[in-house]
Amino acid sequence: MSALTYAVHDSMTMLRRNLRHALRYPAVSLGASMLPVLMLLLFVYAFGDSIGAGMGGGRDAYLEYLTPGIVVMGVAAGAMSTSIAVCSDMTEGIINRFRTMNITRSSFMTGHVIGSVIQTMVSVVLVVAVALALGFRSDASPLEWLAAAGLLAAIAFAVTWLAAAFGLISKTVESASNKPLLVQFLPFLGSAFVPADSMSPGLRWFAEYQPFTPMTETLRGLLSGSEIGADGWISLGWCAGIALVGYVWCRSLFNSTTKR
Repeated sequence: MSALTYAVHDSMTMLRRNLRHALRYPAVSLGASMLPVLMLLLFVYAFGDSIGAGMGGGRDAYLEYLTPGIVVMGVAAGAMSTSIAVCSDMTEGIINRFRTMNITRSSFMTGHVIGSVIQTMVSVVLVVAVALALGFRSDASPLEWLAAAGLLAAIAFAVTWLAAAFGLISKTVESASNKPLLVQFLPFLGSAFVPADSMSPGLRWFAEYQPFTPMTETLRGLLSGSEIGADGWISLGWCAGIALVGYVWCRSLFNSTTKR
């Protein structure tokens, strides 16, 4: 077999390992979706009428606006489990055992990342299901739903590589669970909950130029039919950039990590 074939085979082995862990501990996998679901319920039922009225609508209109932002936040929240899982493997010594085996070095991180993306997409389905139960309705065509799923998968892939790097630089599982919070709550400072135009000038500038705002607006456009403009290409550019930084950072850290 070629080197690429070995790498794919070893990555699939690591992927099966991580998926089995996810099935064994479903609370960890589904826990990432609990915060977005709770935020959705809180903002819709506690603040939906007042915020929706300020936006020229009501609770239903705000639910339509809020859901894409909550879904993107759910994707960011899914990265936390990756950071914890990577740090756990590094600190418990299993990685040193893998290094003594005849496996491709990159397969360890690849298995973690792909497994986490799959888990994150399952969590996204749960968040969307709750939104639909609350009354969210979309006029998106099947092709637009497919494009939305592709966008969310790209965001998950990019953020997960970054979270894996956080796991590699963390010395304890506790610190690994805290570092991704910086990414997880970044959508709060974007257009997930209120339009960026309604913010103060300094915060509005930050919201307009941070990565999660164009991602949210692209998803909102795909699901609601609003104008996307250049946000789609900007979102893909951010995804590619974050994924590249995360991958290079992970590779550098993994190759230089000594036994802990």
